[in-house]
Amino acid sequence: MVGGVAATLAGSPGVTLDLDVVPSRTAGNVQRLLAALAELDAVYRAQPERRLRPDPSHLEGAGHQLLITRFGPLDVLGSIGHGHTYEDLLPETEWMEIGDGVAVRVLKLKRLIEVKEETAGEKDRAALLLLRRLWEESQRE
Repeated sequence: MVGGVAATLAGSPGVTLDLDVVPSRTAGNVQRLLAALAELDAVYRAQPERRLRPDPSHLEGAGHQLLITRFGPLDVLGSIGHGHTYEDLLPETEWMEIGDGVAVRVLKLKRLIEVKEETAGEKDRAALLLLRRLWEESQRE
């Protein structure tokens, strides 16, 4: 898990409307991801009325799959920042329990800041101010 939800789990007061994930693009994981997306009724956000669903070739690439699910927006990202993949980011994640015994891997705050700095758009620059402050406060504790 990366992006705004990762920041929120790290303590950021920011609000986000979507969930950003960078999954492993191995064949086995792509199949598991496709099954999960089907269960979530995920379709592409650009034209949801067409009910277009991702296929393995979409999820195996480095591109961004911007989906809508029955629970809200989901961005499945092949890479983030300057091309950082799941394998690149994995050592810089931590397990976080999010309720009912469910644990997910979340990008650590310091690395999230670094990745956002690489490609910061206007929205990210505003979030970076909060994230840097949160990081500084965590280092004092």
